Amino acid sequence: MIKGMRLLLRGSTYTGVLFAVLGALAGLPVAMVALGMTLGVSGRPDAVWVALPLWAVLLGVAGLPPVARRVLAAGARRLLGVAVPAPVKGAAAERWRTPAFVVVHVALGWTVLIGGSALVVTGVALPGRWAEGSARVSLFGWGTEVTGVWTWVVAALSLALAAVLFAGVSGTLRWLAPRLLGPSPAERLAMAAERERLLAERNRLAHELHDSIGHTLTAATIQAAVAGEVLTADPVAARAAMRSIEESTRAALEDLDYVLGALREEQPGTAPTRTLTDLPELIDRLRHAGAVVEPRTTGDLAQVQGTLSRAAYRIVQEGLTNALRHGTGGPIELRVTAGPEALELSVVNGVAGTAAPGSSGFPTSGHGLPGLAERVRLLHGEFEAGPYGEGQWRLAVRLPVRWSA
Repeated sequence: MIKGMRLLLRGSTYTGVLFAVLGALAGLPVAMVALGMTLGVSGRPDAVWVALPLWAVLLGVAGLPPVARRVLAAGARRLLGVAVPAPVKGAAAERWRTPAFVVVHVALGWTVLIGGSALVVTGVALPGRWAEGSARVSLFGWGTEVTGVWTWVVAALSLALAAVLFAGVSGTLRWLAPRLLGPSPAERLAMAAERERLLAERNRLAHELHDSIGHTLTAATIQAAVAGEVLTADPVAARAAMRSIEESTRAALEDLDYVLGALREEQPGTAPTRTLTDLPELIDRLRHAGAVVEPRTTGDLAQVQGTLSRAAYRIVQEGLTNALRHGTGGPIELRVTAGPEALELSVVNGVAGTAAPGSSGFPTSGHGLPGLAERVRLLHGEFEAGPYGEGQWRLAVRLPVRWSA
């Protein structure tokens, strides 16, 4: 009895009972329709029991529309305090689960209204009969007389049973709601796929931002240093360096606006689509920064389309940026070969000894090469970066054309 009273005093039990009672009230019109249909057909006095199967069927039908599930899930989150995710749009749901919950929900609500009310009324009214010496307790045709101290015993037992009933109904609904209103296995798969898609998109945006902003800041830093050194001696070269800074930062701002809009789940503008055909512009900006780039291309780069061309541009951009950051200032060899089966990219630059990118004093995030390796892996390509010959560093990438989109 004490345990039952403790369960009753829990706040979640009160709200759970309220949820059950609301279900009973919502099912009342359906019960009236089922009873009316049964009386109209059979005319039997026991039509209440005959109408139960029809009542359950009508309740199940009422639970079929998607809005029923959304309303029940919201009520379960609010009143039962359980985590019931919102239904996944477009995912295949098991249609029987919500109707089953509706039938159980309404049945438990009527159990609370009828059984719980009878027990509470009994527990409250019996002590008032004690002064009269006896009282009669009856339920569903069965009855007995209680007298003396038994009046108090039966009253206390009735209240305890009511507490246990309320707690049991509330606990049952809390247990059933996530299982019948929560996501089905198919919906869980859809949710996992959506999370994976969002993570992949954010990862891609992070790569784009790192490549674009990292390259721009590197080039702008070098160009600003060059402009400061020749500002007096060669104003024309200084102005050229400043124009290059302006052009590269404007392009980086476009990338930044697009990435931030996507991360904020806004509707960003058209994504910047720089491809291999934009390599001459990239090389010109590096030359304005004082770099010596020796490009050599084989094949028609314009024939490389879609994701492959965009990814290849970013790979070359990151490779050239690393060469600027960590190179010795000597020539940077760039090789791009577009074949029928694969696209091959290579960046070779001089380094001090066998120092790897990131070991120089130039600021670096440390995400360049790992990000490139991951990008190449996603395109099912081959990635290689390391010392090459005497005092040189080589980045080599081979991307299969058949995986482009």
